[in-house]
Amino acid sequence: MTQNKNGKFLVFITTLAAAGLIFENLLLGWEFWIPVVVIAGLFAIWGASLTDRVDDFVREIIYLGFASLLVFFHGVHRTSFFDTGIVMILVMSIFSVLNRVYMMNILLFEYFVILFMHFINLPGGNPIVYDKLNISRILLHIVIVILVYFVNVRAISERSYEEEDKKKREKLIEINENSMEDFLSNISHELRTPVNVVNGMSDLLMKKGVGSEADSIKNAGVRLAYQIEDIQDYTECKRQNVFLEEDDYMSTSLINDVVTSFRMSDGSRSLDMVVDLDPDTPNMMRGDIRKLHKIFRHLLDNAIKFTREGGIYVKLSSQSMGYGVNLCIEVTDTGIGMDRNAIHSVSEGMFQANKKRNRSSGGIGRGLYIVYGFSHRMGGFVKIESEKNKGTTVRVTIPQKVVDPLPCLRLNEDFSESVLYHVRPDKYRIPMLRDFYRNMATNFALKMRVPLYSAETVYEVERLKEKVNAGYIFMGQEEYEENSGYFEELAKEDIVIAVSADPEFTLPDNSRIILMPKPIYAYSIMKVLNEGRDAAEVDIPNESARPVFKGVRALVVDDEPMNLVVASCLFRDYEMVVDTADSGKDALRKFRDNDYDIVFMDHMMPEMDGVEAMKRIKEVAGDMGKDIVIVALTANAVSGAREMFIKVGFDGFIAKPINTADFERVMLRVMNGEGAGRGGDRS
Repeated sequence: MTQNKNGKFLVFITTLAAAGLIFENLLLGWEFWIPVVVIAGLFAIWGASLTDRVDDFVREIIYLGFASLLVFFHGVHRTSFFDTGIVMILVMSIFSVLNRVYMMNILLFEYFVILFMHFINLPGGNPIVYDKLNISRILLHIVIVILVYFVNVRAISERSYEEEDKKKREKLIEINENSMEDFLSNISHELRTPVNVVNGMSDLLMKKGVGSEADSIKNAGVRLAYQIEDIQDYTECKRQNVFLEEDDYMSTSLINDVVTSFRMSDGSRSLDMVVDLDPDTPNMMRGDIRKLHKIFRHLLDNAIKFTREGGIYVKLSSQSMGYGVNLCIEVTDTGIGMDRNAIHSVSEGMFQANKKRNRSSGGIGRGLYIVYGFSHRMGGFVKIESEKNKGTTVRVTIPQKVVDPLPCLRLNEDFSESVLYHVRPDKYRIPMLRDFYRNMATNFALKMRVPLYSAETVYEVERLKEKVNAGYIFMGQEEYEENSGYFEELAKEDIVIAVSADPEFTLPDNSRIILMPKPIYAYSIMKVLNEGRDAAEVDIPNESARPVFKGVRALVVDDEPMNLVVASCLFRDYEMVVDTADSGKDALRKFRDNDYDIVFMDHMMPEMDGVEAMKRIKEVAGDMGKDIVIVALTANAVSGAREMFIKVGFDGFIAKPINTADFERVMLRVMNGEGAGRGGDRS
């Protein structure tokens, strides 16, 4: 029992004993004032039990004092002499639950005090006759009381030892877990620097056209970078120490990330992916876009790892709420599935479907636990539905603020034609994959109020195109290849035909058919419906042209020479003028002698770290009347690192390995548009 339950148990038993003493007092005509004292004592123990102001030690003393008082009142009377041992055994046994040896000592001492008072023949009642029978009874009671005392003391000592040993083990486990998490976090931090070099140098080799080997090195580096992030994310989720960073983002950027990740994955050639983007999803929201990307990546990676055939269905939608929207992410696969025990284990971060060393799937088995950790930290929840060998559905719901409530996809107001959807249902070996495509098409048509008709054969296409005034036909690669001549002739009419095909698939020269590379999703469909035959680049939308920072003078500070090479080559691709420094002192000297627009500062450097160097450079800039932008460029990328660096005085933060999208976003913000032309010169 817990300490609180022990206290309530003692109060309850003591109350019953007090009631019994009052009844016995009235029945035998003992002292008239005893009931008054007992009732007052009851108020005292109940008051101590119900209030939070009394310390646990004081509360236990009150319980013991009142119980001892009851035993004394009962035991000093001649009629109770031979009952005293039984009562004392009962009281010792009850109070042993508190695991206090001193209480056993006090009660044993009280027992001998009561016996002594009877032996000296205090006045009142009939004297005790010390014959052989009574002497043997007295000795038996004394021996039993002493034995019960020793048994209770031994039991208390063993329980105390076990409890102390349990606390030590728990403390040791906690220390070991924290040490391991610190070790993993530090290792991941240290690995970021060499991974940055590997990725950067492989990029340089790829630009020089050295061959596919550089591409393989880059892919391995990217995978290792993801694993490093996973280690950090896992330890932060385990410690419940996830820090959120809010930014404005477009909902289509989430889907673009999903499509790009899928095409880069090893399973993209053997699996189909269907992306169902709800057109009513707000165009722009505010939240932690980096963690949302990671949630998507883990869900997608997990689905690909454990799906050998069939495909993956990704759905993004939203539900309007008073605070904004609940962003709903759903990923369904046709893979191996999980049982109930596995689903429960996933949320505890202790599960991986295949732990054999010769397994073909990658990963460290922590993806779904990170999804749980991030979702809960952002105020959302995760639900998993799965059956063995019947696939898995993971639904993630996360509250988000709305910046631009307009729908992310909008159909032209003058659109009035019907759409045909030509797919042969018998081509899908796995029925769930057919349902994925059908659900995506149906949801899009319902949301956009587009008349949609299914045509399983060419005969139905021919019949429906005249009957329903069809202006658009969407189909798969197999359907086109079976009747390519018919559809090429049909495309010469007023009907717009779009084919969803593998990225390597090509159409004949002068074909008027629009090619939509897989995976197909709402953006490409919407673009075709809005632009018709004029639709171009129906693939992933390029939301903005690559910025150019022509003429921006930059100083890169890092004590690792290869990092300087990587950063310099990357920044020169943006037409920046780059200088380097290998220490904080070197950076301070060069800043005094040169004119820079921006400084990229490493954090962990010997002699003078990046924070101190940043502050001293800003002091020098103030004395010289200059404005300088200093951005942290560091492998210290734990959750909340950006806020920490901004708080100490940095103007921006970029993590290693350098992500070009992060670099561009930071540059556009910190330079306030200066030098950030779309291919133009610095103003």
